[in-house]
Amino acid sequence: MVYVDGFVLAVSQDRLDDYRKLAELAGKVWMEHGALSYVECVADDVPYGELTSFPRAVQAKEGEVVIFAWITYPSREARDAINAKVFADERMTHSHDNPPFDGKRMIYGGFKTLLSV
Repeated sequence: MVYVDGFVLAVSQDRLDDYRKLAELAGKVWMEHGALSYVECVADDVPYGELTSFPRAVQAKEGEVVIFAWITYPSREARDAINAKVFADERMTHSHDNPPFDGKRMIYGGFKTLLSV
């Protein structure tokens, strides 16, 4: 079963084009280094919950949209090797100069597949 890295973060609407450019670069780099898929989604129907919600989870502020993204890999071992290559890739080093989001509010983690239909 595939291994998945998942991400949830908030991006200011006025920086969404900057984020798209970063995501296009990141997707290209991850795929070149062996990821099976790379997906970035912009929230369309994510109400602000009373106790929990995607906007609450990333402390989304007025004028920010929630991004939900994931990358798939053949295995955890492949993910670790691919990520090492991605983070060493020179194309990714400048992507951190002026990021279009606050990395401190990003939620991320690796997941083993439980079910895939």
